[in-house]
Amino acid sequence: MSSPVDERSAEDVRPAEGKDRAQYGVCAFLVLLGTAVIVDGFGIPHITSGTDPVGPRAVPLILGVLLVAVAALYAVDVARGGHGEPEAGEDVDLSQSIDWRTVLLLIGAFLVNAVLIERLGWVISGALLFWGTAFALGNRHYIRDLLIAVTLSLTTFYAFAIGLGVNLPAGVLQGIL
Repeated sequence: MSSPVDERSAEDVRPAEGKDRAQYGVCAFLVLLGTAVIVDGFGIPHITSGTDPVGPRAVPLILGVLLVAVAALYAVDVARGGHGEPEAGEDVDLSQSIDWRTVLLLIGAFLVNAVLIERLGWVISGALLFWGTAFALGNRHYIRDLLIAVTLSLTTFYAFAIGLGVNLPAGVLQGIL
């Protein structure tokens, strides 16, 4: 027994040749990114030594040139009708509309974290971020989520401080943590 997906012809799935203009946006982004990397690479002083005859400028320049080259090759492929294959295991229902409430709640949680991290510190703003994310994604176990969020933010605070030597802002808890 064949599924409805198997009955579609290649013409139904494949966009018309040269008509998938959204892919050109990806090409333009790659060109802009490559150009930015090249310009930034030229800003690095050209310092060489006996142990490093190339200097630090070479890697960004090579990466920038490769990004622009990939963009050009990708643009040629798109112009010839190339397109990406949909992932076979994708479980997203494209017929459904975007859940803007969830998206806006997630953006709100990140913005609250960005605004409060310096004032309140990572432990409090991180806990709000983790709790807000769980809430936005539909979890309604408020107390349990809050306990997990505080545990995660304390764990990451000390993992960064002790494990990596990176001090996250303590905010109002300065001297306590």
